[in-house]
Amino acid sequence: MSFRTRVHVSGRREGQLVRFLQLAMAGILVIGLLRGNSGIAVNAGVGLLVTFLPALLERNYHITMSVGIVLWITVAMFLHAFGTLSLPALGFLSPYQSTWWWDHMTHALSSSLVAGAAYAVTRALEEHTEYVEMPPKFMFVYMLLFVMAFGVIWELIEFYIGVVSTLIGGEKILTQYGLDDTILDLIYNSIGGLLVAILGTAYLTDLADQLRMRMESTDQ
Repeated sequence: MSFRTRVHVSGRREGQLVRFLQLAMAGILVIGLLRGNSGIAVNAGVGLLVTFLPALLERNYHITMSVGIVLWITVAMFLHAFGTLSLPALGFLSPYQSTWWWDHMTHALSSSLVAGAAYAVTRALEEHTEYVEMPPKFMFVYMLLFVMAFGVIWELIEFYIGVVSTLIGGEKILTQYGLDDTILDLIYNSIGGLLVAILGTAYLTDLADQLRMRMESTDQ
């Protein structure tokens, strides 16, 4: 039984929720532009673009993602964009600033997207060529290591973007909250990777099969 069946959510409802969250991100982008806040505008704009990647892959490469996966991507991008928005109800602080677990939640979601993409591509390669073989236990470890490595690279990117923003006197697009926060981010990144390592076979097999078929058609 799928998650959608258990919670009685139809594919149509999921599609409507995706559109609603995309509109909300567009609204956050406009707010960021009106405020002249590059942090809000860039995060909302990039997140909004990411939510259109599934449609781009379907149109250009005939790779179709289920509406559940599209919703997963959209929710992760929306929560990150919304987290940068300062709100009167929070004393004009953003959820990132006022809610201690918001950053960790978005890291877990974002890392699960990275892990999901890595899982689908790796599984497709494994089925496409005889030179790649990953038993289940090795795949499990590979996913965790991949996400942890990506998390370290991301933390370095955040750090250097912050350094450059300080040097040029601009607003920070990405913010780090200290070494302790960075360690917690890496832990929550691992949690996101762990979830994909456990659930990837159930929810990402179809996407991996489509990628494999695309690889085979390219070889012909």
